[in-house]
Amino acid sequence: MSVLPLVFTSGWASGVNAYAVVLLLGVFGATGLSDDVPQTLQRPEVLVAAGVLFLCKAVADKIPYVDSAWDSVHTVIRPLAGAWVGALLAGQSGSLPDVAAGLLGGSTALASHTVKAGTRMAVNASPEPFSNVLVSLAEDLGVAGIVTFAMFHPGAAAIIAGGLLLAGLTVLFFLVSRIRRFLRRRAQRREERRLTGRTESPPW
Repeated sequence: MSVLPLVFTSGWASGVNAYAVVLLLGVFGATGLSDDVPQTLQRPEVLVAAGVLFLCKAVADKIPYVDSAWDSVHTVIRPLAGAWVGALLAGQSGSLPDVAAGLLGGSTALASHTVKAGTRMAVNASPEPFSNVLVSLAEDLGVAGIVTFAMFHPGAAAIIAGGLLLAGLTVLFFLVSRIRRFLRRRAQRREERRLTGRTESPPW
């Protein structure tokens, strides 16, 4: 069961930034800094794809409303990525069944994705755009730091990831009113665009 903490931590991190997780793990394995990374994550095409998608995410994640649209698309992608990485890590170590690792990684990724997406909705309820950039940078640095820490101290990293997940879920509970405000604003913007499109359409 020695791979369990790494699976949990990578699942949490995948729910925040799945592409960074794949990229970091692949780099650690390809450079020889860790023997626990599966060969699949070290393949050049996987690293290139993860790097390109990470750059796309880094841009989209800092633009108000675009970040929430990106999160919506990744509601399925992030849990699948967490499950995939977890299954690969389990297969590499042989200490945990692949299916169990996939379920753990996927469910943890879904929980942390829920926290991330909900928090971004609350942030988007504010009129200024700077908080999006700060939150995005904090997320990226947090994922990079914890995944790096997990490669050398998986147990301690899992405890930190678990604490962050619980804290995030608690904060999300208190942000419900701001999330509702964001959803109302988004619905209002859609209605305004629909009415504008009707007004500008030529008569038949």
